[in-house]
Amino acid sequence: MAAAIVDAEYLKEIEKARRDLRALISSKNCAPIMLRLAWHDAGTYDATTKTGGPDGSIRNEVEYKHAANSGLTIAIDLCEEIKARHPKITYADLYQLAGVVAVEVTGGPTVDFVPGRKDSSSSPEEGRLPDAKQGPPHLRDVFYRMGLADKDMVALSGGHTLGRAHPDRSGFDGPWTKEPLKFDNSYFVELIKEDSEGLLKLPTDRALVEDSQFRPYVELYAKDGEAFFIDYAESHKKLSELGFTPPSSCFKLAVKNSTVLAQGAVGVAVAAAVVILSYFYEVSRRLNAENIKVKHPAITYPDLYQLAGVVALEMLGGPKIEFVPRRKDSPISPDEGCLRDGKQGASDLRDVFHRVGISDDKDIVALTGGLKLARRADSEKSGKTLKNSHVYFPK
Repeated sequence: MAAAIVDAEYLKEIEKARRDLRALISSKNCAPIMLRLAWHDAGTYDATTKTGGPDGSIRNEVEYKHAANSGLTIAIDLCEEIKARHPKITYADLYQLAGVVAVEVTGGPTVDFVPGRKDSSSSPEEGRLPDAKQGPPHLRDVFYRMGLADKDMVALSGGHTLGRAHPDRSGFDGPWTKEPLKFDNSYFVELIKEDSEGLLKLPTDRALVEDSQFRPYVELYAKDGEAFFIDYAESHKKLSELGFTPPSSCFKLAVKNSTVLAQGAVGVAVAAAVVILSYFYEVSRRLNAENIKVKHPAITYPDLYQLAGVVALEMLGGPKIEFVPRRKDSPISPDEGCLRDGKQGASDLRDVFHRVGISDDKDIVALTGGLKLARRADSEKSGKTLKNSHVYFPK
């Protein structure tokens, strides 16, 4: 099949798909299986024969029926929802983007994503993916075949910080970490413990601490989460681009497109969190902002609350809002009645926004669209997925 034509229009579709994937993965808690889908599509690459790799072939029945891919039709079907909205995007790009977003929305590092992969209608033979029952020699055979190194092997194994094994898929059961929907370095922290009750350690996991060349990386990542994030992002990018040469035109277009998106965001960044804060306040019982404050005491409360609003919008499929820190805490609270009253009309609405320095009607209307997020109770009652989109506005 022909490679995607990566022009400005294609990049716009990628960004829209990224937002839709954030909303889907956040609402369905499907980050682990989305990451597994991306990994298994890419992990078949053979650097010698130049076959396999991130080419979307895992959607072929002959390949998704491989034993190692058991259960992945769940992720393939979920991706079809995004593909239907963005048909121009190749499956190869979509699956790798889903993996990148899965890491991002669960708190992991930002993995650089470059589109332009070509879909393939043919699949590699079964047996190219790692066998969880094997040891270091097998791991090296698999990763070296792909053209990856020991550091990549260990860093990418850290992806097991997400999810759990299922007996009907792998024959194993249980999570690797205590928080299987959070991407951090806890996989390595648990790995070096003698005993982690209730947590899974596969033969391929134990191989990382038993092998003298793998273990230093395990110890480094267990001690230094930032080092793990840096190396993981680099290795994940390598994995997602095996056998793929990004089109040269893509880089110039990406820079231009990012600039346009950033400029568009500035217009509403000043008060975006005013709208989103109402949503954040409601979910704070779940998220408990104090837990974040304890881990990052240097951050001021106003920065924390505004950042929470920006992240809430982003994770629910909304646009990326530029965030600039350095707000100061205040011991003084304003008088009651400063916020918008939903029972009032246009004049009162303008008064509220004008008071905070927003005088453009376009900004007022755009920000009011964020009120869709505040309707959490209605969404829960109806069973609908919470998602930021334009549907708040009547046709």
